[in-house]
Amino acid sequence: MDSFQLVQPDDVDKVLGAVRATTCILDPCPSWLIKLAGGGLADWFTGIINASLQQGHVPSCLKKAIVRPILKKATLDSLLLNNYWPISNLPFLGKVMERVVASQLQEFLVETDYLDSSQSGFRPGHGTEMALVTLVDDLRRELDRGSASLLVLLDISSAFDTIDHGILLGRLSRMGLGGIALQWLRSFLEGHSQMVKLGDTCSDPWPLTCGVPQGSILSPMLFNIYMKPLGEVIQGFGVRCHLYSFPPNSKEAAQTLNRCLAAVSNWMRANKLKLNPDKTEVPYGKYAVLWNFKRHKWRTKEKNMPRGRHVKPTLTFHLETDILTVEEHVGQE
Repeated sequence: MDSFQLVQPDDVDKVLGAVRATTCILDPCPSWLIKLAGGGLADWFTGIINASLQQGHVPSCLKKAIVRPILKKATLDSLLLNNYWPISNLPFLGKVMERVVASQLQEFLVETDYLDSSQSGFRPGHGTEMALVTLVDDLRRELDRGSASLLVLLDISSAFDTIDHGILLGRLSRMGLGGIALQWLRSFLEGHSQMVKLGDTCSDPWPLTCGVPQGSILSPMLFNIYMKPLGEVIQGFGVRCHLYSFPPNSKEAAQTLNRCLAAVSNWMRANKLKLNPDKTEVPYGKYAVLWNFKRHKWRTKEKNMPRGRHVKPTLTFHLETDILTVEEHVGQE
């Protein structure tokens, strides 16, 4: 796809109806008022959006974000920065423009069947419920076969914030985007800035040289495209993305998991992403193995399960390489 299709006023009316009215102090008037005025502004919106799509350029005024720190819970200590959510607000016109591009990019992804079927996040018709149902069903199937099953839950620190623009643009090009379409996406990614607003005080703009914008409509879709090769890395070890299942031999399972996690860690490092060990967990049999951030080692948390033969994993995490390794022994109670 070398260009995005131009829109008509009727298309803009539909987009205005679908975009949620969000508040941003950079907007010249409230977004709810623009939505109410809809039809009267459709021609104006159409002209701006089509000019942007034809020129492959996103105006710089639409790439400024206002970040408001919101306390996660009222009971948390307000002096600790980690207790805040950074809520990002973008100009309303920019979101309307993104919606137009996102709908066409989504159609392209469906037509080319680019994304992996097990990639559930940020996709229409997919979600956490589907992932959990698939996971539970596959675990039960492996249990019926008498196979050993390992489940690894990995969390990425600030995933949207560390995406490398060059790597992402390369993946967009290889998936079939080029010409003005790719030029538009390059313009969308580059030149962003953000300001932090607290009360009546606002910081100076800070340029963003990597990542995809928080609070953006396009960002989740671009993140899925960026992460797609990770599924191929995992599947190269005969391991599923939703389920890590292995042959009945538990020692072989641990060895395969070692190699798979080392490859995942290498891929993360090469793609400027970092695993969050504080939220990385390996539930295994009657144990849930958790990372102890303060003591820099894994701890095993026993779960309530019937007594009997079990496999207890011992995990180590090498901070200098970010590689998680697994060993295990079979015990009898």
